[in-house]
Amino acid sequence: MSDPILIIPCSGIGKPLGTIGREAAYLVIEDLKKGETGTVCLSLLVMGDREAQKLVESKRCIAVDGCASECSKKNLQLKNAKLAASFRVLDVVKEYRELKPKSVTFLDEDGRKIARHLANRIASEIEELNKKESSK
Repeated sequence: MSDPILIIPCSGIGKPLGTIGREAAYLVIEDLKKGETGTVCLSLLVMGDREAQKLVESKRCIAVDGCASECSKKNLQLKNAKLAASFRVLDVVKEYRELKPKSVTFLDEDGRKIARHLANRIASEIEELNKKESSK
């Protein structure tokens, strides 16, 4: 089995798209790709935590960003992370315009649906990354 891939969602506290991104990341880490993935708190990385820094330098990482600012992706790049892929919640929301997440603290049904779509995409990307890794 390949080395675990780290999924780093943005903080996006208080914003529906940030909440969706975090939910998608946890769906992958705790359900869809349990044992194949992990995470590092973006805040720790930004604050210069040495353990977080070592992890993102040594493991493949996937950034998950709630908005177009791409804070997770940009911070991973700044920290010389092994950025293998990145996803934006906003891109998924645009594809499912009929879904209108409203809640910030707890995801409503539409928010959970978007999170599930995103989680499935992340899981598919992990499968592709692992195929590439194993064919080396």
